[in-house]
Amino acid sequence: MNKQYIEQREDGYWITGTRISLDSIVYAFLNGQMAEGIAQAFPSLALEQVYGAIAYYLANRTEIDAHLEKGRADFEAMRQRAREADPMFYQKLADARRQMQATQR
Repeated sequence: MNKQYIEQREDGYWITGTRISLDSIVYAFLNGQMAEGIAQAFPSLALEQVYGAIAYYLANRTEIDAHLEKGRADFEAMRQRAREADPMFYQKLADARRQMQATQR
């Protein structure tokens, strides 16, 4: 019997039957987490699902890496638009961050 661990929906990849994105599993895997640790971080997933997701990623690495890069680029563009829309807020945020770092020294 052939199980399907990943499904595509809403312009993304998801662990079949869950609200957990493949992106979440892949980033944890790429950051060096073992499948067991990933399963502990996502208690609604069985270890088998985590291994299935990792296997899917490895079998489709070019496609998934392109999907992840597009997500990063989209996020960066959205962040840049937010900075341009309210530069004063981001200046205040930067000032507060610098002040906080100065008091921690």
